[in-house]
Amino acid sequence: MTTASGRRWLAVLRLATGFIFFWAFLDKTFGLGYSTPPERAWISGGTPSQGFLNSDSVIGPLKPFFASIASPVSDVLFMVAMLAIGVAVLLGVGLRVSAVVGTILMLAMYLAEWPFGANAASTNPLVDYHIIYALALIVIAVLAAGDTWGFGRQWRALHIVQHNRWLV
Repeated sequence: MTTASGRRWLAVLRLATGFIFFWAFLDKTFGLGYSTPPERAWISGGTPSQGFLNSDSVIGPLKPFFASIASPVSDVLFMVAMLAIGVAVLLGVGLRVSAVVGTILMLAMYLAEWPFGANAASTNPLVDYHIIYALALIVIAVLAAGDTWGFGRQWRALHIVQHNRWLV
């Protein structure tokens, strides 16, 4: 990105995208009442990924696969991923890893909701919000959006990151 205005808007995209993941973690953990009611909060014994994977929201030919991976382990992995992606993207660090993990997570959720048939939850069978979030993560990582209003430069300067480029 070569313009200051472009870098700032890219930083805004990064912060908004990071907050989407961080907010999902907070809402599912504490049941803030937006997508998760208090009685289904993780801290109240709720099951964030199992609740989704075993719900009527999961349809299509992959439904048996998604039901088979629903477990307490999937709850922990999902919540750790949401927190880690959210915090990393908000801070502007580890954007490549966040983009890869976030894209895999978004594609899995996209396929779980199977938007290709009639009466699907999605309003667009090809490009819904899961795809937009994945694309936003990729753009943020490719364009080093963590350098503006984030810790991207400092992160890349760390010895461990310089010797393990996949951490960028």
